[in-house]
Formats: sequence, C-alpha cells, structure tokens
Amino acid sequence: MKTILNFITDRVATKKGMWMTLIVWLLAAGLLGAFAPSAKDYEVTTIDSLPKDAQSVIAQNKVDQYFPDNDGTPALLVFQADEGKLKLQDITQFFKEIEEEKIDGVEQTVPLAALPPQAAAGFFSEDKTTAVIPLTFAEGLEAKDLRDRLEQIQKLAEGSDTWTLFVTGPAGIAVDSLNLFSRADVVLIMSTVGLILLLLVVIYRSPLLALIPLLAATFVYEVVNQALGLMGKAGLLLSNQTISIMMILLFAAVIDYSLFVFSRFREELKHHADKYEAMKYAMRETGMPVFFSGGTVLAAMLVLFFANFGDYRNFAPTFGTTMAIIMIASVTLIPALFTLFGRRSFWPKIPRVGDVTVKSNSFWSKIARFVVKKPGLSAAIMGIILLLSASNLFNLTYEFDTMKSFPADMQSRQGYEILEEKFAKGDLAPTTVIFEGEKELSVDDQERLMQELSDQPLVNNVRLNRMSEDANVLSLNLTFKESPYSINTMDALEDIRNDSDKIVKESGLSGSLHFAGETAKKADERSVNDRDLIVIVLLETLLILVLLFILTKSIKMPIYMMGTILLSFLAALGLGMFLTNLFFDISTISDRVPLYSFVFLVALGIDYNIILISRYQEERKKHSVKEAAEIAVANTGGVISSAGLILAATFAVLMTQPIELLFVFGFIVAVGILLDTFFIRGILLPALIVLLEKDKKAKETA
Repeated sequence: MKTILNFITDRVATKKGMWMTLIVWLLAAGLLGAFAPSAKDYEVTTIDSLPKDAQSVIAQNKVDQYFPDNDGTPALLVFQADEGKLKLQDITQFFKEIEEEKIDGVEQTVPLAALPPQAAAGFFSEDKTTAVIPLTFAEGLEAKDLRDRLEQIQKLAEGSDTWTLFVTGPAGIAVDSLNLFSRADVVLIMSTVGLILLLLVVIYRSPLLALIPLLAATFVYEVVNQALGLMGKAGLLLSNQTISIMMILLFAAVIDYSLFVFSRFREELKHHADKYEAMKYAMRETGMPVFFSGGTVLAAMLVLFFANFGDYRNFAPTFGTTMAIIMIASVTLIPALFTLFGRRSFWPKIPRVGDVTVKSNSFWSKIARFVVKKPGLSAAIMGIILLLSASNLFNLTYEFDTMKSFPADMQSRQGYEILEEKFAKGDLAPTTVIFEGEKELSVDDQERLMQELSDQPLVNNVRLNRMSEDANVLSLNLTFKESPYSINTMDALEDIRNDSDKIVKESGLSGSLHFAGETAKKADERSVNDRDLIVIVLLETLLILVLLFILTKSIKMPIYMMGTILLSFLAALGLGMFLTNLFFDISTISDRVPLYSFVFLVALGIDYNIILISRYQEERKKHSVKEAAEIAVANTGGVISSAGLILAATFAVLMTQPIELLFVFGFIVAVGILLDTFFIRGILLPALIVLLEKDKKAKETA
C-alpha cells in the first residue's frame, strides 16, 4: 500500500502532476455540479427506523391489513381558547370551512356536526378550554406537500379571534422538521465555514493557510454533494439529519488532513529548496498515516451496515461515500493545492531552508520533556481525570420522547405540550391492540379480553375501536396511566407483550395479540438500539484494531492506541453529560447519542494517535524510546492540538441546530476531541509508550 501511495503522491508533487490533479478535480466538481442532482433534492425528514421483523412493525402491518382505510398521515388539530371556553359550534364551523375549501389531500375529518353531544364532548378537555380533533392526509404525501396543505388550514384558522390552532401529530411534526432543517442547514454551513476560517487565521496568522483547506473542502463538498445526489436518484434515502452530520464530518476531516499535510510540508521546506521536492518527501512520510486515518474512519462508517436501526444504517452509505472521496482528496487535491502556492502558503512566516524545525522552548516541547521524564506521574494524573469523568455514566438517563428534542417554540411541540397538560398523559398516543381470533368473537369474548388487558400493570383503560367484518379480528385502544414515552410505560408494554399468550389463554380465547403505536415502537427502538450499540462497538473496535496492526506492524502499539481511545470515549460521554446538565440544564439524552458519539470519537480520535505513532515509529529507527517519544510529541503536538481545536469547534457548530439530540451530540464529541487531543495524545499515550516499551539498541540510519 505504501508503495502505491508513494507512486501517486510522487507524481502529484511534480509540476505536471500538480496541474493535472487540480484540473481533474475542477472538471469533476464542475461536471457533477452541472449535470448531477444535489443531495438536497432527495432529502427526507424521516426514514423507517425499525427492521421489518420488529413486533410493532408487524402489528402495524396487521392494522393496515385488516383496516386499510387507516392508511394516511394523521394530524392532530389542537384548539386552545384565547379566553373562557371553546364552543363546539365554532369548531364545527371551522371543519365545515375545511370541507368547503376542498383542500387536496385531506382524506378524513371527524363529522362533528353529526356526532351526539356525548361523543363530541370526548374531544374536549375537562375544563373545555382545549379540543383535539384528528385529521388524516392522503398516504404518500411528502413533507413539502403536507406543508402546503397545513398552510391552507392555518390560513383558515386566522379568521378566528376566540381560539388559536396548533397542529401536532405526525403531519405537524414532519412539516416542522422540514422547516427547521431547511433554515438550520444554511446556519450550519455558514457557521462552520466562518468558525474554521477564524480559527485558522488566529492559530496560524496566515490568510492562505486559512483559505487553502477551505478551498479543498469546497471542492470535496461539491463532489460529495452531487455523488450523494446520484445515489439519492438511484433510490438511497437521504435523511436531513444524516446530511447535516455529513457536512460537519466533511469539513472536519478535510481540514484535519490539510493541517497534517501542510505541517509536514512546512517542515520539509526547511530542508529542501524546491517546493516539489519538499512536498514529495512530506507525502512519503505523511501520505500513509493520513490515508490510513481516512481508512479507519471509512471502516467505522461501513460497520454501520451491520446495524438494525434504520438511522444508523443510513449513515453507512452516506458517510462511507463522503470518507472515500475525502481519502482520495487527502493524497491528491490537498497536496496539489499546497504545492501550487508553495512557500507563499505560509506568508507572512515563510519557512526557509535551514530554519529550526521545532523550537526547544515551545509548549509541546516542554510537555514532551515532562512526560518522558515522569511517565508514571503523567499517566496516573491522566488516568484519574479520565476515570472520574467516566464515572458520571452511572447517572446517565435516557429520554425517549422525541418531541422533547425539538425547540420549545415549535408549533407541533406547543400543541403536544398543551395536550400533555389538558388531557390524560396516556391519551397522547394510545396503543392499538390487534387481536386475531380463530373464530367469531362474541360480546362476552370481547369484554373478557378487554378486562384482562385492563388488569395489566399501568393500564388506564381499554376500549373497542373496530371489528373486522367476519368478527374474528378486534382493534382495541389501550391507554396507560403514565406518559406513552416514559420508561415505566415502555417496560409495562414489553411485559404485556411477553405475557400476551397468557393473557389470551386467561381470557378463554384462542388467537394472538399484536401491539402497535408509539409506545410499542419506542420499546422496539430501545431494544434494537441496545443490540446495535453492543454489535457496533465490538465490530468497530476489532476492525480498527486489525487496521492498526497492519499499519504499525506491532502487537502492543494498537492496544495502547485503542485502549486510550475507548477510555477517552467513556470519559467524554460522562463529562459531556455532566457539563450539559451544569451549563444547559439538559439532564437526559437520546439513547442514540452514545452510539453516534462512539462512532465519531473513536474514528476521528484514532487519527491523532495514528499521526503520533507514525512519527514515533519513524523516529524510533534512529533514537531510543524516550527520545523518539519526545521528538514525536514535540513535532506533532502543534498541528494535532490545532487540528483538535478546529475539529472540536466544528462539531460544536452542531449546537446551533434546533434538535436537542444534535446539540448534545455535537457538545459531547467536542468535549471528547479536546480530551483526546490534549490528555490522550499529548500525555497519556506517550507516557504509556515510555513506561511499557523496551529500549532496544537503536538501529543505524539507513
């Protein structure tokens, strides 16, 4: 592999090769931009998260099979009185106006005018200040189509001066999500570019060193965006959440690899007068570690194909494609751009032949000397800090209510919270129970089954919803005493599902029970997520270990590298949750955050270890263990700490996103990268090397 990479980079680092490389990238970006669709054209707000064999999915298929007119996207129209009580005739008149408007796609509305007073009263809260009426849109409408329909309904609602309308439920959430991400993506990319530019200028005090990596990132982004657009056209679902994280990954990785390349390029310019020679020798030492770093991230992303959870599996092709293109750019486009500008890249601090490579009084030179002199103390201090941080994991609490992740002023969340306040908690999302009987069910059969279900822990009430024409299949509405998204409710439903055969038997019936709805779905998502977390952590750890064995040609070194990274991940998760609670009053996290964080912290964190260890092994050919470790830390410390700061800040940009899941994920990854950059890579790993590696006789310089 190194021979092939050297063959490529040696040619890129020639005048002809440099221009050919830049022209190829320019043509690729231009042609794709002109003729290929954008990833945005195929972006969706949601994807199927559960596998087809999940119990809630099977149950929902049963609902669709026996009661097909339930298909469609439901919206919950929440009416809140501005003062006093709501009047039934006002709500009835509003639905009459909806019918007269003949809004395309509105399939089902509740015939309020035809309902008896007692039935109509069931849609109102006890204090009569709030009403919730379901409305169903045609199946297959995209979020953009739903937005147009809901805007027409909202326009009709503006005519009322006695009540306010809030739209929640699946349709309202889909529209709000679309609006949030369409605005947030602009903020995300502008914030990312602006922050990276600012940090590069502040750290390196050179305008070109700030612009060249961003120029490379722009080329790569254009190619990736159109490549994903082609994949979307071919049928790949592109989640807007995945696209947002992809954008951060792209900029972070391109900037990281640019810093590693130009750092070694600057060092070689102090030894070679010719910029082409300098880049050739820079890439001979840097090309393999940088390409391999990208390879570990790519491998980590491809492992997600083994996930059962739809969101995780959706990451694999999107992030895998992104990293594959970045890897190619890291050994072609990036060195070509720096070679083009040559020494001018570093203006006003232009490196000259004969300049000192690393000053002995630099910050990282001092750290390196301390670590080499007192490795035991250094390792002990870092170990205590990291273990204390990780201990907060015992306080980790998950939040399964997706609505709590949205901004407080989002209409669908406001409507949801009004329902939560004015109606019984269990009524927010009733569970649909399908009973498939083997014979026609009498009224007594129905009542016995409903009574048996009502007697289960935490069940509030059970009522008949519908019955099939042959009377063999029942659809029941089951509500719990607590929130349908609470852990207690999910546990209770799982117990009921596990005891379903017993419940049927004690009802004196023969058949099977199936449970659909939000609580059943969340219970399945929890089980699938727990499974995926174990599988992905094990597979990714083993795969990266194998790659590190190949790269380092060592048994012990990959274990040091992987062990410290795993400790860093646990510390980042624990410390990150402590700080989000302390500074942002967020005491719970989505159960997706740990796996999101693991994939990115391990994949990106190992990059810095690869850069350090590659330099250590390079110096070990000529120096003792202590000397090689000191030189490696001193020479890579500056660029890795700079890259770490920029990478952490880049992921912190996710905190501008309106979704709490992304906010917490971005913050935890930023914390983890800083821990890894300064504590793991700068102190703990070199200290372990000095403590555990045996000092053999230095080999003579070849």
